[in-house]
Amino acid sequence: MLYDIRQTTTYSYGAPVRAARQVLRMTPVDQGLHQHVIAHVLDTKPAPSEIEHGEDFFGNAICYVTFEAPHERLEISMRARIDVHPVALPDPLATPIVDVVRADALGSFDLSPHSPVHALFPTRAIPFDPVITDWVAQSCPPERPILAAALDVMQRIKDDFAYRPGATDVTTLPSEAFAAKRGVCQDFAQVMIAGLRGIGIPARYVSGYLRTVPPPGQPRLAGADATHAWVEVWCGSIAGWIGLDPTNAIPAGEDHIILALGRDYADVAPVDGVVVASGDHMLAVGVDVIPVERPQAEAPAS
Repeated sequence: MLYDIRQTTTYSYGAPVRAARQVLRMTPVDQGLHQHVIAHVLDTKPAPSEIEHGEDFFGNAICYVTFEAPHERLEISMRARIDVHPVALPDPLATPIVDVVRADALGSFDLSPHSPVHALFPTRAIPFDPVITDWVAQSCPPERPILAAALDVMQRIKDDFAYRPGATDVTTLPSEAFAAKRGVCQDFAQVMIAGLRGIGIPARYVSGYLRTVPPPGQPRLAGADATHAWVEVWCGSIAGWIGLDPTNAIPAGEDHIILALGRDYADVAPVDGVVVASGDHMLAVGVDVIPVERPQAEAPAS
């Protein structure tokens, strides 16, 4: 699939911001064959006094911007064209069993960015919770193939939780969303991650987008009006990381565009930093992910 993506994030401040230093994670990752960034433009109004591009530990593209002039409004716009190719899902029953994956992850000495060890431990946003761990463990007996187990957890979240925008916010802990049995994509991803990590299975947080216009005859996916969140589960050294979307109970595929990934939301927040100001602010985010017809020259040969 070929997509044109547009995201506009607007902050309206109750009092002038005298200065700010922001970290922007609004450049979709380039993963070679699976996801290729053809073009990307990132603009801000007002224009920054300083700008610096870089990459974090996990390979996410980051942009540091500094604003030294007072401003009452900040608009960040991103436009990109992304080429996404589906990744074949392995046979769930052919993946290693839960006990083997757990032992391999705990015994790993790999400290590279995509090592499973980084996704094993609790974080401030996703602490261990015994209630969630016990609930997830019901799907993950030691002898069950890991992908079959993870798919079952994903489906149970879809079945048992209600999608309710506004019921939670970015500070809501997995335990709170689990007790309420409602929330949004971030909550469902964090519940799944907390439970899998609780039983020793590596799971990481993915931020990205869903296509806004579904294929003919298919329902519109929940979460397509904003940035989306899902989970990647480590299914052993052969299968590697596999994306699962508990909000929609589907594997991550060509409808999912990865923006950033990490241990939790703090690693992937689209906008972060320090603002020197007083008073409240209002935030508005608009997202469009539009499939576009591939140019004839790019069409695959028959």
